Amino acid sequence: MRILTLLTLATVLAIPLAAQEKGSDTKGKFYYQKDCKICHVAGGKGGVLTPLSKTQNQWKKVFDAGNHGKSQEPFSPKFAPEGHLLHIKTFLINHASDSPQPETCGG
Repeated sequence: MRILTLLTLATVLAIPLAAQEKGSDTKGKFYYQKDCKICHVAGGKGGVLTPLSKTQNQWKKVFDAGNHGKSQEPFSPKFAPEGHLLHIKTFLINHASDSPQPETCGG
């Protein structure tokens, strides 16, 4: 009975994890360079911003808040077309300053 209960509990707990969408680092880097670097470069309207600009936790907070930085404007297709944001988020978090593979967005 205990084994059945543990298996049921493990299955129930695993469902939310499986249901979460997962972005692509490769696509995220591409979309960041295409959609975000327009403003986030030296001398740009948004200033220099790369994955190294924040820790993983700080990036998570930015995306959890749903606001585009200091402007507090909600993320929208204005900043990145539908579907790109998940990949950009994945890239930024996975390569943040405290990540196992920190990096800039290159180019």
